[in-house]
Amino acid sequence: MISLNIEKTLGFISKENVFAYESQVKAAQDALENGSGKGNDFLGWLHLPSSITQEHLADLKATAQVLRDNCEVVVVAGIGGSYLGARAVIEALSNSFTWLQDKKSTPVILYAGHNIGEDYLYELTEYLQDKKFGVINISKSGTTTETALAFRLLKKQCEDQRGKDMAKKVIVAITDAKKGAARVTADNEGYKSFIIPDNVGGRFSVLTPVGLLPIAVAGFDIEKLVAGATAMEKLCGKDVPFAENPAAIYAATRNELYKHDKKIEILVNFNPKLHYVSEWWKQLYGESEGKENKGIFPAAVDFSTDLHSMGQWIQEGERTIYETVISVEKTNHKLEVPSDAQNLDGLNFLAGKRVDEVNKMAELGTQLAHVDGGVPNIRIVIPALNEESIGGLLYFFEKACGISGYLLGVNPFNQPGVEAYKKNMFALLNKPGYEEESKAIRARL
Repeated sequence: MISLNIEKTLGFISKENVFAYESQVKAAQDALENGSGKGNDFLGWLHLPSSITQEHLADLKATAQVLRDNCEVVVVAGIGGSYLGARAVIEALSNSFTWLQDKKSTPVILYAGHNIGEDYLYELTEYLQDKKFGVINISKSGTTTETALAFRLLKKQCEDQRGKDMAKKVIVAITDAKKGAARVTADNEGYKSFIIPDNVGGRFSVLTPVGLLPIAVAGFDIEKLVAGATAMEKLCGKDVPFAENPAAIYAATRNELYKHDKKIEILVNFNPKLHYVSEWWKQLYGESEGKENKGIFPAAVDFSTDLHSMGQWIQEGERTIYETVISVEKTNHKLEVPSDAQNLDGLNFLAGKRVDEVNKMAELGTQLAHVDGGVPNIRIVIPALNEESIGGLLYFFEKACGISGYLLGVNPFNQPGVEAYKKNMFALLNKPGYEEESKAIRARL
């Protein structure tokens, strides 16, 4: 499974201080298990992997097959936790260029409902005009502006192009069990639907149908993904000793770094396929811990690409940062550097070496340089980019987030600040019911 190494933080903080968190971590673990902490009505993710049944997975896989059999393209409509988890896994496991090929064994997966870009939506609907497409609409309420707007467009286009009967077959709703606009629409239209559990918040929902269905449509093994998460659930369990529990150590280390004015955590990868894992992680930690004027700011970089843009700031900028590096132990493919007779680029010293060896030395060299420059480094190693490793990594981050939020003293399972922009937007758009807010905001302007 994954391994965690905090040795390159110990010139900045002490191991004794990290291990001094043991009793606090145990209290946080107990609060999660007993449901006695803040946000205890959103703890359904905690033992979700081990509770997923084969029947549930079979239902998801059967629905995925219907979409695969009837669609060239499947659009995942959702925002935040309603799409980032699925996209993180799909991008991590996919061939980087399959979607450009003429012959494809699985539908192209596209995303909508995560922005209000008119050009983006216009170009998407243009692209879909001659495609057999389906939609996975992911929304607990069905009224989140970005997703509801995109789904309104996609539903009409799907019905116009494919007919109402086929549209019913290739539109799937993932929503609340009983209430909300998306539930009413699904029931009225006869869509196949799956439930977003009431006790699982969006940013923790990747192992619910929210993530599992799109991942299955993309052609990946959701049983192995769940198995990897289940194994990590066990490895991070409340009875695992502190020194052997990676989620506990990570949560304690990041809180100790925060105490030492390391207020920005930069998640680093050296594999471009992990870009959306970083995007998912940023929401998980930003939305969970950014409260009460507290919380580490989660940022992310893709190396070595961003070493040529952000590298200077990380090396010599303000020393309020630390890095958490995700390292992939083994690549899925092999490519060697060729020899060149003229050697004009001076790279013959690399001839015969694996490209991954060059990448690994870039990784090690960067870590040493950044530590020398005053940046503590945490290192997470995953065996490979496969379903088991990614499933384990996602659960590891979720469990550590729950513990870390409790160590910080906030409710890691709510997001009251997310509503502020919505109120202003609705007032500016003259949404019914927002008349007083509209008057007040226009007076400010």
